[in-house]
Amino acid sequence: MCLGIPGRIEEFINLAPLERTARVSFGGICKDINIAYVPEAVVGDYVIVHVGFAISRVNEREAQRIFHYLEQIGDLQELE
Repeated sequence: MCLGIPGRIEEFINLAPLERTARVSFGGICKDINIAYVPEAVVGDYVIVHVGFAISRVNEREAQRIFHYLEQIGDLQELE
């Protein structure tokens, strides 16, 4: 099964339209993510990430709920 994981945009790295990239934090683990599919996203927003691409924005409360669930089932280790 493939999951989308919520992460918080920490900073933009590249703003070219098709290569728009940001550093995204997943509970302290940071990854560089393509955010071209969510051009309205800004620093501080939470996005749902699937295979290296942000696919939608999500509010902070929902992101925290998802993180809590992932911790319960032990799936956060895959981010490391």
